Amino acid sequence: MHNLLLPSLQKKVEQLVQQFDAIDEERHQPLLSMTNYIQSKINKQQAIQLNFICTHNSRRSHISQLWAQAAAHYYQIPNVFCFSGGTEATSFNPRAVLAMQNAGFAIEASNKTNNPIYDVKFANDAMALQVFSKKYDDAVNPVNSFAAVMTCSHADENCPFIPGAEKRFALTYDDPKAFDDTSLEKEKYKERVEQIGREILFIFSNIKK
Repeated sequence: MHNLLLPSLQKKVEQLVQQFDAIDEERHQPLLSMTNYIQSKINKQQAIQLNFICTHNSRRSHISQLWAQAAAHYYQIPNVFCFSGGTEATSFNPRAVLAMQNAGFAIEASNKTNNPIYDVKFANDAMALQVFSKKYDDAVNPVNSFAAVMTCSHADENCPFIPGAEKRFALTYDDPKAFDDTSLEKEKYKERVEQIGREILFIFSNIKK
């Protein structure tokens, strides 16, 4: 049994779960390492806290955070709490916001600042997430008993130690920022959103409840 997501997101998820064979073989080990971590927390009846970290907390870390929360809901994995942060705060990039909206997430800015707070919904029966750019040790993020998931190689290489993290994973992705203001922008953001979604769904699909 799966929990229902918002209709357009449900359709995207059903498409992505049919594409697990498209995941590169070399990605399976880090993905299944995350599965094993989540499984161990479930077996101990402990909350699962995942903090997705990238340099600017503007694209890949937010995309991963939102997919992980949606995937946990879809696969009915309770007590999963997903966060994101960076080595510096910027803003949730509007191009990434649009790409996630196109994937089926309902995202609205609740204020108009240089670093807006966004309300994000992925299912009618789940609370909206409040998402904004922040440092990985921001007060809204966990201080202990969490996994640090490094979504960009720069942050992975330049943050050798994340205080409070009980586990660290390198799950890095190419930055769609490289295609900003080019004819490939929309295609590359869609490609990255779908790659991250596919891999995060794969992680949670292997959980035994």
